[in-house]
Amino acid sequence: MIGPRSLGRAVLARQHLLDRSRPEPAAVVRHLGGLQAQAAPQPPYLGLLSRIDGFEPGQLTTLIEERAVVRTALQRGTIHLVTAEDCLTLRPLLQPVLDQALRTTYGKRLAGLDLAALGAEARELVEERPRTFQELGGLLAATRPDRDPAALAQAARCLLPLVQVPPRGIWGRGGPAAHTTAEAWLGRPLDPAPSLDDLALRYLAAFGPATAADLQKWCGLSRLGPVLKGLAPRLFTDRDEHGRVLYDLPDAPRPGPDTPAPVRLLAPFDNLLLSHADRTRVLADEHKGRVMTQNGLVHPTLLVDGVVAGTWQLTAGQDVVVRPFAPLRRADRQAAEAEAQRVAAFGGGAGSVRFEDAQ
Repeated sequence: MIGPRSLGRAVLARQHLLDRSRPEPAAVVRHLGGLQAQAAPQPPYLGLLSRIDGFEPGQLTTLIEERAVVRTALQRGTIHLVTAEDCLTLRPLLQPVLDQALRTTYGKRLAGLDLAALGAEARELVEERPRTFQELGGLLAATRPDRDPAALAQAARCLLPLVQVPPRGIWGRGGPAAHTTAEAWLGRPLDPAPSLDDLALRYLAAFGPATAADLQKWCGLSRLGPVLKGLAPRLFTDRDEHGRVLYDLPDAPRPGPDTPAPVRLLAPFDNLLLSHADRTRVLADEHKGRVMTQNGLVHPTLLVDGVVAGTWQLTAGQDVVVRPFAPLRRADRQAAEAEAQRVAAFGGGAGSVRFEDAQ
């Protein structure tokens, strides 16, 4: 049996949150299967800052501008920053997630519509030049005046492998969310034969040990139990404290429960908190409501001894406000202050650090 504390140490090791080294940012993005990028531009930059020693914003900006990484809708139908190769491979694998989102949210407003024709027209428009959803919806509604432009734009988002082009998502700059297709932006076609087996193995490398339900929570697909069962002869298996089968790569790190876990500041929407059906390895149920809001926000969090112990905020003036859920031990407070100063200085800022009581 593997207890929650050992599971937490294992996932922290996979996430580069036990020991920061100096790997190439693109390699970290690939290993993690992408970084949540729902809110521009902070999450991917701060996610890499928490994981890479010496990380500078220009490193990721260069990757974005050179089209080595892209922002696109993938896991759970949300925006992720992934490598160009992963965009082309993961997007066709996760198409059912986008299809389900379209049916659930916009099905009634799109009833009776020729979606194939809509997708073809939308592709022509965004490949002519990148367009915002407002612009795209208006153009698609010009030939469908009885339809909601916003629904038409969201249909295009689900039907096509759209990527957001810079300056959207660039630290210190930003811009409107303008879209074109992955094929047009990257100059290559989507992977014609992506593998669910490879998807599962990639997930375990970054988030294992994990159950089938955990894998499904991360990506948004369903019925992946048979995939893991088919891979089981190649995997390490065990059970958690509830008797659920855990799968993992045989040679993946599984540190002991007493392995020291340094204080870290996680980015908003960090996938460490979003990629397991059972989050208790890093987030106690009692604190979930203080981290994840009813309107879908996921606050940046403070990790102490491997678990969420508070939230924090980076203000417009580059100040960092840390809000522990309970008073911190002196050593942990000093470590949290050092991490916060690191964030405040990121990108050449001169912000200050202060502690406040959690809300």
